[in-house]
Amino acid sequence: MDLVDLSTLAVEDLPFSNFLDQVCERFGVDYAAYAGQSPLDGGVHAFVTYPDSWKSHYTEQGFHRMDPTLLTARRSIAPVDWRRLDRGTPGYGKVFRDAHDFGISEQGLTIPVRGPFGDIGMLSVTRRCRPGDWDRLVRHVVGDLQSVAVFMHDAVMRTDVLGRALRHPTLSTRESEILQWVAAGKSQQDVADILTISHRTVEVHLRSAREKLGALTTAQAVARAISSGIIYPA
Repeated sequence: MDLVDLSTLAVEDLPFSNFLDQVCERFGVDYAAYAGQSPLDGGVHAFVTYPDSWKSHYTEQGFHRMDPTLLTARRSIAPVDWRRLDRGTPGYGKVFRDAHDFGISEQGLTIPVRGPFGDIGMLSVTRRCRPGDWDRLVRHVVGDLQSVAVFMHDAVMRTDVLGRALRHPTLSTRESEILQWVAAGKSQQDVADILTISHRTVEVHLRSAREKLGALTTAQAVARAISSGIIYPA
C-alpha cells in the first residue's frame, strides 16, 4: 500500500491544500489533512497542511501503514476522537511519539466518508489545547466538519486527481531499475548478475512492481511503466 502526496502532482487548478488551510482558519485547528484510500489497490492519497518535515518523516517511516487514526477510521462510520484510540493498537506509540517530537498534538478527530464504489475518505483535524477546550471545540464543529469531509471527498473523487495518482504509481529505485533492464531484453538471471543480487530478489521486486502497476505479467508491467514515463523504451 503506497502513499501518494497529491500536492506533488500537477493539479494547480485543484486548490485542495488551500481549502484545508481555510478549514484550519475557520474551525480554529492547528492542522487539517485529507486521506483517501483507493478502491483499486488500497493505496493512500493525501492532502495535508502538516509541516514538510513531518510529511517527509511520516512518508519515510511508512506510517500510513500503521497510523491508528487511519486504521480505526477505515473501520468506523462515526467520527473518531484520537483520545479514545486503543493505545495498544499497533503503531500507536511510534506514530504519536514521533508526532509529539514534531509538535503535533495527540488531540485530534478523524471523520470517515464512505463512497459508493468502495472508496474511503478521511478528514482529520488536530489542535494543541487543554482537554476541556478540545471537548468544547469538537462539540461545536463536528457537524460542520462532517459536511466538509463529505464535500472534500466528493470533490476529489469527481476530479481526475485520484485517476492521476493511480496512473502515476511510485516504484522504488530498485523496482524501476529492474524493469528498465527487463525492458532492454535482459532475463531475470541477467538482471541478477548485472545488479549483483539474487534471482529471488529480482523476482520479489518484479512482483512488487506488477502489483503497484496493476499488471498481471512482467511484460504488462514494463509496458505500463513505459507509458507512465517511469522507465524508457530500450
